[in-house]
Amino acid sequence: MIHPRPSISLNELEALVGTRVGQSDWILINQARINDFADVTEDHQYIHVDPDKARETGFGGTIAHGFLTLSLLSRMVETGLRPINGMTANVNYGFDKIRMLSPVPAGVRVRGGFTLNGVTRRSDTQILCSYHVNVEVESQSRPALAADWLILTTLQQEVSNHG
Repeated sequence: MIHPRPSISLNELEALVGTRVGQSDWILINQARINDFADVTEDHQYIHVDPDKARETGFGGTIAHGFLTLSLLSRMVETGLRPINGMTANVNYGFDKIRMLSPVPAGVRVRGGFTLNGVTRRSDTQILCSYHVNVEVESQSRPALAADWLILTTLQQEVSNHG
C-alpha cells in the first residue's frame, strides 16, 4: 500500500470527525482503462466501448462505467488518506449510500475527496471509519459520484491501546 503522507494517531483521527481529511491524486480515465474494465466485467455496452456510436448519444462520446469510477475508490484511498498508526490492513466494509451523479467522459481525470463522518472502535485491534466520498471530475463542478463508505482498519494491539 502506498502511504505518501505521514501517519496519524487514532486519537488525532477521532478529533477530525466532520472535516475533510483527504484528497487523492488525479487518475486518468482513458479509453484503454474503460475497455479493460468492460472486458473484466463483460459489460460492453456501446456507450462505454464504441466511440462512434457513443458520439450519437447525449454523452458526446464514450463514458466510464459507473462501477469503474466506484472501483477506483480503492486506489484513491491509498493517496487520499493518511494511514493510521499501527495499521495492518484496510478492508472495504461496504457502503451506506452510492449515487452516480454525472458521467465520466473518456480522457478526463478524476480524484476522490474524503470527509470523515465517524470513527467506531470495535475492539482493541479494529476500528470502523465512515467517510463521505465525492469523486470529482477535472474541469467539472458536479461530482461524478458521491458515496458513504465504510472502511474497517485492523491495528496492532499495542498501538490501539495507546491512541
